[in-house]
Amino acid sequence: MFLTCCGTDWGPLCGGMLRTTVGCVGVEERDEDEGEEDLRDGGVPFFVNRGGLPVDEETWEQMWRHVARTHPNGEAIGTRTRGASDLPKIPTPSVPTYQPTTSIPQRLEAIQKYIRDLQYNHTGTQFFEIKKSRPLTALMDIAKEMIRESLPIKCLEAVILGIYLTNSLPGVERFPLSFKTQFSGNQFCHIVLGVHSGGRFGALGISRRMDLMFKPLEFRTLADLVQEFEGAYRGYWHTLRKVKIGQYVSHDPHSVEQIDWKHSILDVDKLTKEEMRRELERHTRDMRMKIGKAAPTSPTKDRKSNMGSPHRNPGSPMRRNSRIERRPSGEKKVLDPKSPPDMNGYQIRV
Repeated sequence: MFLTCCGTDWGPLCGGMLRTTVGCVGVEERDEDEGEEDLRDGGVPFFVNRGGLPVDEETWEQMWRHVARTHPNGEAIGTRTRGASDLPKIPTPSVPTYQPTTSIPQRLEAIQKYIRDLQYNHTGTQFFEIKKSRPLTALMDIAKEMIRESLPIKCLEAVILGIYLTNSLPGVERFPLSFKTQFSGNQFCHIVLGVHSGGRFGALGISRRMDLMFKPLEFRTLADLVQEFEGAYRGYWHTLRKVKIGQYVSHDPHSVEQIDWKHSILDVDKLTKEEMRRELERHTRDMRMKIGKAAPTSPTKDRKSNMGSPHRNPGSPMRRNSRIERRPSGEKKVLDPKSPPDMNGYQIRV
């Protein structure tokens, strides 16, 4: 199991092209509606590269300093790796291609293999900045950059990449599915891309744990899929606290609509198993209703029909107040009480 010490002295936080993202422990939880990504690693801060690629010198040096502080043999590993002249060449994964007769489950397995071949990013520096408030077309541009650079990724990056790679599968509906768990006083967040096709649910994604990413298309209901993830978390002594489910994502890579990341927020502690199942069934009906609604057109299409600015077009998408449509399980959102951290200072990271 991957263990990490959470009592480390992290030193001064850097500015410039890096942003520090801190876990839920000891800090106020950030409101995701501000458009910032919900990236947490159980109290261990990590950095997000905001300078683009190739990585600039400041980001590169900060990444190695972070490795030296967090890894038990970080300084030795950094010196040995950076000074080596005979490092093996890392193969670049190929984007999956399919025969016309390739089934949907086989295509999803090929996509998952590609995501897994990119490998999970253990460096402590996320290479691609993902802002959840950005329109879908901008996020798809980032997905193209991920393919071009073929660098290791984290779970949120894998969701964006999964959306891009499944855009050409019109019979597959995609939706964000995120989890908040608790272990030894620390809270952990993880996200996967839920998929639905042929009356069955599954998931795509990446994680340190094999059973917390890909799920084949074999779950009859959304509740069965969530229950499968909850069982996997129990195997690592994590307690599931919240489940957030978004709406179906458009297949139009040029869409300017925003992804609905958390149409439903379910507080597991306040719901019985039967209530949980009913809420998930209701969310499934909501997602099916969205399929019949017309998605906002892209700015290019708007300009063809109206030479004015797409922002002046009455048909242009407007950001809705997403709080109205969300369905939290309780009447009032209450922050989870913070239990004191375990005295041994170690956390099981998932």
